[in-house]
Amino acid sequence: MIIRFSSIGDIVLTTPLLRCIKAQLPGVQIHYLTKKSYKPVLQANPNIDKLHLLDQSLNTVIKELKEENFDFIVDLHKNIRSLRVKYALHKPSATFNKLNIQKWLITRFKIDRLPSVHIVDRYFEAVHKINVENDGKGLDYFIPEEEEIDIRKEFPQVKSYYYTWVIGGQHTTKIFPPEKIIAILQKTLTPVILLGGKEDRERGALIETQSPEYIINAAGKYSLNQSASILRQSTKVFTNDTGLMHIAAAFQKEIISFWGNTIPAFGMYPYLPGKQSKIFEVQGLSCRPCSKIGYDKCPKKHFRCMHDIPNSEVDKHLL
Repeated sequence: MIIRFSSIGDIVLTTPLLRCIKAQLPGVQIHYLTKKSYKPVLQANPNIDKLHLLDQSLNTVIKELKEENFDFIVDLHKNIRSLRVKYALHKPSATFNKLNIQKWLITRFKIDRLPSVHIVDRYFEAVHKINVENDGKGLDYFIPEEEEIDIRKEFPQVKSYYYTWVIGGQHTTKIFPPEKIIAILQKTLTPVILLGGKEDRERGALIETQSPEYIINAAGKYSLNQSASILRQSTKVFTNDTGLMHIAAAFQKEIISFWGNTIPAFGMYPYLPGKQSKIFEVQGLSCRPCSKIGYDKCPKKHFRCMHDIPNSEVDKHLL
């Protein structure tokens, strides 16, 4: 059993383990425990034999899990809830190093003790005991057939290729400012589809009004898997540090990513994306990183980690 309760990106980053376990342990069955709200991320993954979904009661899920009689538990969340599950099942298990101390040191004191290791490779620490190794083939993402988008039918203004721009994020300090996107896109002659959740719809509408002929606000209009389909068919992806960024990496897209209060050095940058991918971050700010997660507003009130990213450099990737 694999345990990862949330969130979209973290779950996508576990997919290499599923593929490798399935390929390297003949006859294995893989079950996956996650929150019910993240079922769409995994529902079409052929490497999973059964999904166990946590809705409200952990005790109810534990009762269900006991009936499965697992041989081994891979804990890729490593929190109190996953510890409760492991304690209740009394089965051999393994986990990984979350680097909480190292992340605290760099966010609080700017002391960098972070290893230069992607979280995918740290996840693989948890399956060394069962002799599973990383095959180096990157991430997986599978879209249910019924959620595939016919781009030409859905967006008739797209005549050939197009870009996608992921405008949302879980926290404001991880979101590239809309006024910068407007400035960058004001001269675009390539269709750009804006993606995000319902909470990003208003932001997308503001950006769209600047060039309605070429900018299409799709934020909040499509399901996660439909958005993934739009990403998969695009030529290039501009994105904040979000779950859709990792889905784009699973499709090996050219990814132009923007990093605000978080840093790629945390080990969650795009994993094996397209070769022309580019990370934009402002180096040398004494206040960055200010959090391993994010805030609703910049603690310093200047938000330089995003505002100081040069528009002129981003422009080059719109050609």
